[in-house]
Amino acid sequence: MIISNVEELRNLYGWPKGRAKRKQLDALEKHAVNFINHSPFFVLSTYDKEGRSDCSPRGGNPGFVQVVNETTLVIPDSKGNNRVDSLVNIVERGSVGCLFLIPGIDETLRINGTAVISTDVDFLNKFSDMINPPKSCLVVSIQEVFLHCAKALMRSELWSTNYKLTRPGFPTMGQMLNDQLGTDSKLESQEDMIKRYKQDL
Repeated sequence: MIISNVEELRNLYGWPKGRAKRKQLDALEKHAVNFINHSPFFVLSTYDKEGRSDCSPRGGNPGFVQVVNETTLVIPDSKGNNRVDSLVNIVERGSVGCLFLIPGIDETLRINGTAVISTDVDFLNKFSDMINPPKSCLVVSIQEVFLHCAKALMRSELWSTNYKLTRPGFPTMGQMLNDQLGTDSKLESQEDMIKRYKQDL
C-alpha cells in the first residue's frame, strides 16, 4: 500500500505530543545560538522552480555561521566548483532548511526559513579572515527552529570509529568520476587532491 494523503499518514503514525510538538520555536534562543556557535558543519537544503530538491554540505571553523539576531543568520558562500546549485535554487524559490551538527553530540539543530544572496560589505567583512573570502553570503530569515533528538545519530554510531573507513580502502574521487563518466583522465592521488583542496579552502 502506498500512503497517498496526510489522513492515511496520520492514521499510521498519529500526532506528535508533549515536547515533540511544543519544541518548535520561531526564533533562536540561548541553546540554539550555542549550538550554532559550536557547529563546524551543516547541510543546506533547497529546491528549484520545478520542485526538485537538493542538499549541500557546508563547513568551516566552529561558529562559521554568524548569528546576527534571534531571527537572522549569515552564512558565507565558501569557494566551490561554481555549480552554485543551492544559490540558483535560492534565487528561484528562496526556501531553505539547515541541519547543524557538532562532532561528538548526537542531537542536531534544525532551522527552516527563507534566504537571499547578499554582497553587502558589512556581511562580507564578517568573513574577511578566511583564506578565500566569499563573493556572497546567504542571509537566512528564520521561521522555524528546533532541536532534533539523538536517535538517528545513535543508530548510525556516527561519531564512533566502528564504521570509519580509511584510504586506500575506498576509491579516490578521481577514480569514481572516471568510472561514472566513462573517462580515463589521469588519476590524482588522494594526497595530491587534499593538497590541492587545501589551497582552495
